[in-house]
Amino acid sequence: MPQFLEHSGTSWKGQKVKHDLSVIDKLDPRLRVIMVTLFAFVTVLSENFFVLGVGVLVGLLLALLAQLNLKRTLRRVIAMDMFMIFLVILLPFTTPGEALFTVAGVSASKAGLLHALMILLKAHAVVLSLLALVGTLSATTLGHALAHLRVPDKLVHLLLFTVRYLDVIGQEYKRMRRAMQARAFVLRTDMHTWRSIGYLIGMLLVHSVERSERIMDAMKCRGYKGRFYLFDDMALGADDYRFMALFIPLLCILVGLNFL
Repeated sequence: MPQFLEHSGTSWKGQKVKHDLSVIDKLDPRLRVIMVTLFAFVTVLSENFFVLGVGVLVGLLLALLAQLNLKRTLRRVIAMDMFMIFLVILLPFTTPGEALFTVAGVSASKAGLLHALMILLKAHAVVLSLLALVGTLSATTLGHALAHLRVPDKLVHLLLFTVRYLDVIGQEYKRMRRAMQARAFVLRTDMHTWRSIGYLIGMLLVHSVERSERIMDAMKCRGYKGRFYLFDDMALGADDYRFMALFIPLLCILVGLNFL
């Protein structure tokens, strides 16, 4: 099972993620979830470029405090930008307003461009803060934190099982691909390739269903009745209060700047 949530995105390729313990890791998981949620709400609901710029800087600061791997974090931010770039390109041409420039007879509005840049800043601030505060939590710890915060049990169970067995399904996929390669299968753009890939996906789904049934039977044999019992006690410490003393006033300032 991946030790940290950020590993779940690379485990399919067999990559191992190393994370050094940092100041952020000393904070209570419940506090980290609450603070990143409040920060996301404040950032997403803001319409002030100055506030959004500060939000991006806060996200970068949190990433530095969490000692995130620079190359891995940059690669994930760029991957997000690949989706956002289409928004930045198309939104100016689909938003009415003052024409900024014209391409092939189609006008791009200034309002659309500003709106696209605003969305881009919001996305960067939220993603960086999530990677720093939540991405460095283990799936089990995050699940327990959400359970302590009274999140519905079904959602908590869904999260825990998804992260736990994503790596298992990835290992099964790689085993089946090795078996295909051992039989001299090579990807091509023909019907045989598409048919083989369809069989691969179908068998992966069948194996996943069979494994889930075996796991459910094993859990029932151990007395599972649809609920996980929490045996860990989470308590706020001195580091948590210091973090709140810095972060909560910052959020209040960002909220206040939106009304200026």
